[in-house]
Amino acid sequence: MKMKIIYITIISFILFGCKKDNLINNGDAELSFSNDSIIFDMTFHSIGTSTKTLTVYNQNNFNVTTNIYLGEENGGSFRINVDGISTKSIEDVEIPANDSIFIFLEVTPYENSSTDSVFLLTNQISFITGTKTQNIVIAAPGRNAFFHTPDTYGVFVIGSDTFGLNYSKIDCFEEWDNTKPHVIYGYVVVEPECQLRILEGSNIYLHNNSGILVIGGSLKVLGQANNKVTFQGDRLEPWYENIPGQWDRIWLLPGSKENEINHAIIRNGNTGVHVDTVASAVEIGNKPNLLINNTIIENMASIGLLGQGTIIEGNNLVINKCGQYNLACNIGGIYNFNHCTFTNYWNFNTRQTPSILLNNYYEGSNGNIYERDLKKAEFNNCIIDGYLSTEVSFQQETSNLYSFNYKFNNCLIKIDPNMDTDNQNFNNVILNQSVNFIDYLNDDFHLENTSPAINHGDGDIINNNLILQFDIEGNLRDVVSPDLGAYEYLN
Repeated sequence: MKMKIIYITIISFILFGCKKDNLINNGDAELSFSNDSIIFDMTFHSIGTSTKTLTVYNQNNFNVTTNIYLGEENGGSFRINVDGISTKSIEDVEIPANDSIFIFLEVTPYENSSTDSVFLLTNQISFITGTKTQNIVIAAPGRNAFFHTPDTYGVFVIGSDTFGLNYSKIDCFEEWDNTKPHVIYGYVVVEPECQLRILEGSNIYLHNNSGILVIGGSLKVLGQANNKVTFQGDRLEPWYENIPGQWDRIWLLPGSKENEINHAIIRNGNTGVHVDTVASAVEIGNKPNLLINNTIIENMASIGLLGQGTIIEGNNLVINKCGQYNLACNIGGIYNFNHCTFTNYWNFNTRQTPSILLNNYYEGSNGNIYERDLKKAEFNNCIIDGYLSTEVSFQQETSNLYSFNYKFNNCLIKIDPNMDTDNQNFNNVILNQSVNFIDYLNDDFHLENTSPAINHGDGDIINNNLILQFDIEGNLRDVVSPDLGAYEYLN
């Protein structure tokens, strides 16, 4: 019996010894990879990329060890993490037979000295397994940019609200051009009697919870039909392309004046443009606190265009996909919109609020109701559409002591079918009919040839305004019977 035990022990030793000898065999071992190269999405200098993953496979029937080396720095901080270990190089990494390991990669580009706004960083990861070397190429496109970061602290009072803010203080009369993108961290503030001019072709990227605040000054966005100004979040990966809520808003605070936005695309924020109360219409001579022309506002987590007791004129606007309202004319004011397409096909969650809100009161923090006159909310040659059965909300204070004046002229709108429209507030309107857009699910709001919006407009509206004689794309409108909305139908 004792001899049998000894015999088994010897055999086991031999077997395990042989297994140990064959455990690692690196001589001609070759690794396989999930990718032969790693290409990062575009990012700005000093902003880290999202994480990429490389899977390294050992498809051999024996274990192997490999040495992993990241190449030298090349205009950026490349980082790898090998199965939980953050490193630039690591040796004797064991990969079991027919198993794999994960490598996580990131890069933060340094500012590039090139005058070009776009540059390319390259590097490689080398795997040395026995006598064999295998390389995985890494490429990271980067962009130089003007960065606007907080350098000042201030306390601001808006109505009954007081808040402190770290912000970037710009020169009193500052121009932003399109030589490089502009990246905003925190808030950029335009101070009283100052002006920020954003020239055609400029690209403005805003970080999370960032925005532009105009306090007693003016904002001039000066895009052109073929060279628009864009405002969007600073995450450039394709996954973020249509994600709302990536930044805060453009906020025109009380006292700001003569603001203009021309040929802009404003997307993926919380609120696109927030225009706050003016002291009185007399004070600014009944001029719009905001004149906004030929602009698209889309994918806002809350509101596309918010006016609070202010004066706004909008021409050739497309506002789409907002979590609450496309347009909120709140707490009274004066509003005039011509040839605008308000379409709310928000699809990120269930929307309970209509595309447009008209309101002449608000509830204070003390619970009291405060009213203001809605002196005018006029919509001419507009389309108001969405997937709700009613896309306009009329919220009038119950005392009837304050005016609530609105009018829809030659518009196609979706409203409560039980609402009385046989009055002066509705003139030559098309109610609750399908617009027949080309492809509203993919944000194409051009009109099909069967659309009832074709030739339903009032020509007098465009003859009194040179801007309106062309649609948002620069196409000439029919001066007698223009089409409704921002896009003129072309045969």
